[in-house]
Amino acid sequence: MRSRRLVIVLLLALASGLAAGWLALNYLRQPNAPIRTATESVEVVVASRDLPVGHILDVADIKVAKWPGNAVPEGYSSSVDEVLGRGLIQSVTMNEPLLPAKIAVKEAGGGLPIIIPEGMRAVSVRVDEVIQVAGFVGPGTRVDVLVTLEGDAQPDPVTKIVLQNMLVLTSGQIVQRSPDNEPVVTTVVTFLATPEEAEKLVLASTKGRIQLALRNTLDLDSLTTEGARLRALIPSPQRATPARRPVARTQPQPAASRARTIEVFRGLEREEENVEGGGR
Repeated sequence: MRSRRLVIVLLLALASGLAAGWLALNYLRQPNAPIRTATESVEVVVASRDLPVGHILDVADIKVAKWPGNAVPEGYSSSVDEVLGRGLIQSVTMNEPLLPAKIAVKEAGGGLPIIIPEGMRAVSVRVDEVIQVAGFVGPGTRVDVLVTLEGDAQPDPVTKIVLQNMLVLTSGQIVQRSPDNEPVVTTVVTFLATPEEAEKLVLASTKGRIQLALRNTLDLDSLTTEGARLRALIPSPQRATPARRPVARTQPQPAASRARTIEVFRGLEREEENVEGGGR
């Protein structure tokens, strides 16, 4: 009985060894799968310089850089041909990977139209340095648009916020000709707006004077204001009421006393005497 059990154990051990050897042989016959390690580098297409929104990628704008294998961004491109000729829908910085979320399809072309979402519009208005908040209004900033109305149609001048949290797409200068045919440099700011906001912006810029108020890009709240009117800003002066002088109360003065002369008879003698007395 003991020898029979020993034979069974030996057969099981032999079968297990054969199975393990067969599995190891099949694994070694398979092609080696690439194992990405922290020290291994991967070629990633990146920007060779800072590029603005709407720029069409050229050979001079692209380069291939070595990227750590364990930190490769999702959707990266490894070939220059994959991104060549495509427009940027977001600005990129030097050595930043050119990912699908940053670039448009080849058929879209370049320029401003590719960054306008469906249902939105790009509206441009001419401004000066003061309206542009001394040069701080640039692409990606958000502003409120204030309009001041005055004239015959508006006897009482008023300033009111008509648009809030407007995204600035572009801001730059153009050269125009004055009536005297002299070149004039004008700053143009382009906003991303809905059709209704575009109507308000154009009306405000043509019928009034607009001013931009720069706001925090993280502040998305909208406020309701009554607007500022000149009558409330500078109230008319009121006539001062003269102070009333206190009236001094006088005590009634006693009536001046008057002397009276009376006749006094003492027997046959007649005498006159003066008597002090008050009169009415």
